Order: sequence, then C-alpha cells, then structure tokens
Amino acid sequence: MKNLIAELLVKLAAKEEESKELVAQVEALEIIVTAMLRKLEPEQQQAIAAGIDDAMHNANTDTHSEDALLLRNYLDKLLNHPRV
Repeated sequence: MKNLIAELLVKLAAKEEESKELVAQVEALEIIVTAMLRKLEPEQQQAIAAGIDDAMHNANTDTHSEDALLLRNYLDKLLNHPRV
C-alpha cells in the first residue's frame, strides 16, 4: 500500500511540474503576442480582432460550453485589455 501511495505521489508531482511548465509557456506567449500587438497600428489591431471574432463565430463550437466561453473571455482580455 505504501508503494502505491508513493507511486501516486511521484505521478502527481510530475503532473504538477508539467502544469507549471504549461503555465509558463502560456504566459510567455501572452507577453509575446501583447508586445507584437502593441507594435501594430490601431487599424491593424482592430482587423486582427475582427478576424479572430469571425473565426470564433464560424467555428463549430458551442458558444454555451464552458470551454468556449473561457476561450472567448481570454481572447477578449488578450486583444482588448492586454498586460501592461
């Protein structure tokens, strides 16, 4: 039983490490995208936002699903209220 618990703890620690790495990757990408968007003219930023919005509307995603709502909210935050 102790071996099973120890094995589960090792697996849990590995998953936590993977999770931390993914969070770091996402944050790095957010910083890069924000920096790139800031270099664009406002018209270009609006065109990109409109293109993403159109793609989201045309995608076969259920706009009521929790994942789709989370994605839409994050895109809105990234495009309209980027990190300072």
